[in-house]
This record gives sequence, structure tokens and C-alpha cells, in this order.
Amino acid sequence: MKALPTDQNFLGIEDPQLFEFDQAKYVIQSVPYEHTSSYLEGSAKGPAAIIQASHFVEFYDEELDTETIKHAGIATLAPINFDGKVDAAAVDLIEQHTTTLLDLNKYVVSFGAEHTVTYGFVKAFAKKFDNLTVLQIDAHSDLRESYHDNPYSHASVMARVKDMGINLCQAGIRAQCIEEAIEIKKNPKIHTYYAHQIRNNENWVKEIIADMTENVYLTIDADGFDPSIMPAVGTAEPNGLFWNETLNLIRETCKHKNVVGFDIVECAPMEGSILSEYTLAKLAYRIIGYLEFYKK
Repeated sequence: MKALPTDQNFLGIEDPQLFEFDQAKYVIQSVPYEHTSSYLEGSAKGPAAIIQASHFVEFYDEELDTETIKHAGIATLAPINFDGKVDAAAVDLIEQHTTTLLDLNKYVVSFGAEHTVTYGFVKAFAKKFDNLTVLQIDAHSDLRESYHDNPYSHASVMARVKDMGINLCQAGIRAQCIEEAIEIKKNPKIHTYYAHQIRNNENWVKEIIADMTENVYLTIDADGFDPSIMPAVGTAEPNGLFWNETLNLIRETCKHKNVVGFDIVECAPMEGSILSEYTLAKLAYRIIGYLEFYKK
């Protein structure tokens, strides 16, 4: 596979040894699939916006006191083409593309549009990694059996993960229907940490990590963050997570578990603002830094 050049790659990396596919440990795949957005549209533009904003992220990470990019290269691939493919066909394409990268022993980082894409990622990762947990940072539990009569809706993505029998840990949830709440209460493989509970429990990070299995796939919906720091999302909800508490969860998970891959989804860029996409670009780079710093 061919990596994108400096003006199109994540971080604007100039040294070919650090962005060429064959040499890179990490691979960024852009997955601009948007078909079932239920409020504001525009998430298909999110992956490109995050990559463009990343050109202004410093290589030096002040928390980790290192230039993370010097430890492992990052290749950026051209966006997946979804012409003529929706629902099951789109998920299958995502699974195939991700599986190819995993078979090449790449660490796959995905920037997606709507959250449906995570189903394809998880299907690929579940074939390679046993004993998998999905850690979901999100405002919404996404456990509806279907939404608008579509089981492949972004609002149903974790229902499809649940159907796979995979352990699910959710953080920051604050919007759901009653059927989702009932499913959470009765299903021992779903561990939900609601936003209002987190603020009153200083041990919540330790508790959610204890609910995880050894291998963890991390999926981050941009609306998991509070709208004050992440306004460019399709379905904003108040009382979201903030930067430091989110990083604390991710950092401790990287310390104690084997985080096998991650995605960032549902950024819907706003004209005249770069806050959301820049924050998500820095988040992606910080997570890669954690993976290198705390690698198993």
C-alpha cells in the first residue's frame, strides 16, 4: 500500500522514513462513511478535517516529554471509497480493509465518519484478538436494536457488537432510550459508567478497567466530550467528559491493558471553527504516545 505524502498525511510528516507504509508501525485509515446521521450531518468530512488539523499539532508531547513520532512511524492511507456500498456492504468493506492491515502487522488507527464504521473495525479485530473488550467513550449507548428500521444505524452499532458476545465498557453515557437502559441492567457483558455517576465516584477509572478483559479496542465518539470543548458533532449532549478525565481513563487503560487498536468518529466540522478537529488530532497523537510509552 502507498502512504499519502506530507501535505496529506497525519501530522504533516516530512521524513519518508517516518511516513512510508513499509516502515511505519502505525497506519491511519480514513473511513468517511456517512449514511444514517440522525441529527446534524457532515461527519463524512471529519476524517479529512482531523488530518488537516493535525498539521498544527507539535511533534513534542509535553506530558510524555518526547517526540512520539521519532519512536514509531505513522503512515496515512487514502480514504476508503464507499461508492455504491451502504449498510452491510459498507461494514464488510471496512472489515476487509482493516483485516488486510492487521494481517500486515500494522497498528490500525481509524478516523471515521458515523459510528457505524466501528462495527467493521471490531469484526476485524475480533478475528485476531481473543478475549476482547470494546471500550466506548460516547454520549449515547448506541444499543438500539435498530433505528429508523436500520440495524446498521450509528445508533445501533453497539447492539451489533453486543450480538458478537464481546465485553463492552461504556464511559460518559448520558442519552439513551429506556430499552437501552433495560438491556444494560440485564446484560452482564455491558458495563456502563454514566456521566452523572462518574462525577461522584473517584474510583470510576479503576472500576471500569476492572471490568475489561486483557485485550481492549477503544472507540471514541467525539460527542463523548462536553460540547464546550467539542462543539462540532452531530448530536451534542450536555454534561460530557473533559480533556483531563478522558486522558486519565485512556492513560490508565494503556498502562494496565493491551489496547490493540482505536478509532475516533463522529466529528462534523463547523465552518469557522477548528477546535474539535484539532483537539481530536492531538488526542490521536497522545494515544499513540501512550501506546509507545506504556507498551506491553
